[in-house]
Amino acid sequence: MARTEDFVFLPLGGSGEIGMNLNAYGFGPPGDRKWIVVDYGVTFGDEAAPGVELQMADPEFLRDEGENVLALLLTHAHEDHVGAVAYARDLLPLPIYATPFTAALARRKFEEAGVQDAPITTIPMGATLEFGPFEVEYVTLTHSIPEPNGLIIKTPLGTVLHTGDWKIDPSPTLGPRTNDNAITKAGDNGLLAMICDSTNVLSEGESGSESGVRDRLVSLIAEQTGRVAVTTFASNVGRLFSICEAAKAADRSVCLLGRSMLRMAEVAEEVGIMPEGLTFVNPNEAGYLPKEKILYLCTGSQGEPRAALARIARDDHPDIALGEGDTVIFSSKIIPGNERGILRLMNDLVDLGVRIITEKDEHIHVSGHPCRDELRQMYAWARPEIAIPVHGEARHLEEHAILAKELGCRHAIAPRNGTLIRLAPGDPEIIDEAPAGRLYLDGRILYAEGSGAVRTRRWLADAGCVSVAIALDDRNDVVAPAEVRISGAPPRDGNGDSLLEQVEDEVEDVLDAMPRKRRGDDDLVEKAVRRAVKSTLAQLWGKKPDTQVLILRV
Repeated sequence: MARTEDFVFLPLGGSGEIGMNLNAYGFGPPGDRKWIVVDYGVTFGDEAAPGVELQMADPEFLRDEGENVLALLLTHAHEDHVGAVAYARDLLPLPIYATPFTAALARRKFEEAGVQDAPITTIPMGATLEFGPFEVEYVTLTHSIPEPNGLIIKTPLGTVLHTGDWKIDPSPTLGPRTNDNAITKAGDNGLLAMICDSTNVLSEGESGSESGVRDRLVSLIAEQTGRVAVTTFASNVGRLFSICEAAKAADRSVCLLGRSMLRMAEVAEEVGIMPEGLTFVNPNEAGYLPKEKILYLCTGSQGEPRAALARIARDDHPDIALGEGDTVIFSSKIIPGNERGILRLMNDLVDLGVRIITEKDEHIHVSGHPCRDELRQMYAWARPEIAIPVHGEARHLEEHAILAKELGCRHAIAPRNGTLIRLAPGDPEIIDEAPAGRLYLDGRILYAEGSGAVRTRRWLADAGCVSVAIALDDRNDVVAPAEVRISGAPPRDGNGDSLLEQVEDEVEDVLDAMPRKRRGDDDLVEKAVRRAVKSTLAQLWGKKPDTQVLILRV
């Protein structure tokens, strides 16, 4: 008998990678399913995509589903979960639902994009919402940002728990503890599947509590005698407040440096989670305070060149300077891929005479994601039949699937972006592959990754470019020496001869060798000159630069 409806899960970003999360749940007959979307985040550009500021999942599949896509639900406010909501608003124009802190940050993204009427509905913590065949309950978790939520998604064919990002913090410094009662209740009622964070599955033990970090920061900052700067992830508002508490205990005023620090403080005040009586010193006033009375809370923990700490390290900040006897505390970890920038930043600070303290030296950072003992506890609460690891690279997902089977799950599927998984009815299985590309935000323009622009930039970075301008008259005679410009190549070859002059000679020889009639065909002239330039430079230099030929008819 043909199945009339099914319940499916589709990751389009964040599975096989860390970042750029975009997940969807579908219910109904194939070809006419209703969908809800969970999170839409970004990842940052890297060396593989030079000039690209942000990358995000391409929502092509969901866009083609049209009005069957009912809503976008945000679990929390980290960039890899909400960063794309405004950039791709025309591609995925959905009503958005989020708890107060997340909603406030998402609205700012729309404002920055010039959209004043952001389609965001603010919902309370623990809210229950209905969208077609879906009933969604928000479940409070703990993480490294205010208001992290899991989603219990109920359908006529079963219930799933989508964890979002989480950890188990027994004593968080901001917000309530994990609502394990709601998770246990879902398990008691029979949980079909859990779609779960895999970031720290390779790490044994527990991630640790923010309270322990706060206690060490209090004592560590009290030990310092010079100026103190602390850098951390601005989104970890609980950590920001712990640093402010430590500064107060050491009789230091706090100065916020960096746009994201200021933004988080504004949003915390807006939604009512700012500690009473907490005030900040303006940067242009902080420099007048005695060195033992000031603490700078800075952006730039990942070595971002335009962040506040990088400017201080380069000694080009307009208001702040650090030097001998001062201390910079990195209350953060090194995100893979950022090592070079962070080490450069640290070396610049050391050259100024600054002492560096990192999480390798002191207990001043804990992860916001679950290690293996926390995963074991979550599975003990939830007891799902099916485990679907997400939010991780391939090795994380596969290891998580193995762990889930060891913990009693009947089924475990480690998906990749585009893997369409039927959860019910019947045993889970991969039933299709959906388009799962990515979009590049390049300046102000958003385009698909296969456009060729980034590939050309990689080529230019490796071998530079050559431009050749040729003037021909109506008789197809060359009326002036060709103009050649070479960018990105060494000036001379291994024998000390000019590359430019040799290329110019080769272009002249090619044009002289072409019959006048063939010089009347611009395409033939362009191909012959380009081939000659590439061949000459490949022989002299060993590289074939991008070559542009411009033909002027005079």
